[in-house]
Amino acid sequence: MWQGVFPAVTTKFDEGGTLDHREMARCFALQIEAGVDGLIVTGSLGENQTLERDEKLAVLQTALDVAGGRVPVLATIAESATHAACRQAAASAEAGAAGLMVLPGLPYKSDRAETLAHYRAVARAGGLPVMIYNNPVAYGVDLTPEMLEELAADDLFVAVKESSDDVRRVIDIANLLGDRYALFTGVDNLALESLAVGAVGWVAGLVCAFPRETVAVYRLARQGRFAEALAIYRWFRPLLDLDVSTRLVQNIKLAEALAIGSNDRVRPPRLPLSGAERERVTTIVEKALASRPTLPDLADAA
Repeated sequence: MWQGVFPAVTTKFDEGGTLDHREMARCFALQIEAGVDGLIVTGSLGENQTLERDEKLAVLQTALDVAGGRVPVLATIAESATHAACRQAAASAEAGAAGLMVLPGLPYKSDRAETLAHYRAVARAGGLPVMIYNNPVAYGVDLTPEMLEELAADDLFVAVKESSDDVRRVIDIANLLGDRYALFTGVDNLALESLAVGAVGWVAGLVCAFPRETVAVYRLARQGRFAEALAIYRWFRPLLDLDVSTRLVQNIKLAEALAIGSNDRVRPPRLPLSGAERERVTTIVEKALASRPTLPDLADAA
């Protein structure tokens, strides 16, 4: 159903800490102009847990307005309680989301039965296609291939964002379930490896600052042009490593500030990077900008 590059876009704030819809619209438009295949709003990178319910819906609406039906817009559901997740799923569906990316209930680490019940309840409440987000490293809940097999009985579950940090999972899921799910990689610095073994999509982070390079790696890989994809990916790797960090939001927002002229404002308890860490990330981004590769013709790599 879905495939391609789906940016997990950042949420923009003005100097007073309120939502900056104009800047979000500008940044979302840059993604679509670069050729991404969908947008995912208010995820972990979108600072979901710092947003009020109405703010999440407002960000979704801005993305829908910018997309204008050209690409699907998915709303992230990441709530502490299942009943709250169900309400958010229903509201997102009513607002016009094309689908949902659903996380386990946070921060409680649910067991197998609880996890499956949560996902089924949220899917029913939204009534929209669901991308299952599996990130046991960050959230302590692992949706194993066998659990995905159980959920496969419900047609609303259509895709998996696989972020277990183990590229073998892509093969494990495909061996068990064939092409039942559209498999997306959710770890930036395992993206090409995952595409090489069968992933059909990439929920990306550094795409927010470097959309054209991300799209190029994806399209070249899908076309089987791995030597060309690898050349870009090697250049990209130090940047992609910034996604695999407890400060991925600050890292990527600083990269956006340097690469596309945005800003790195975040909501507390997060604070922008400072001192040696800010210098380190700035050096990585500036070095990449100074050595940006020439991208090949992608006309035949869609």
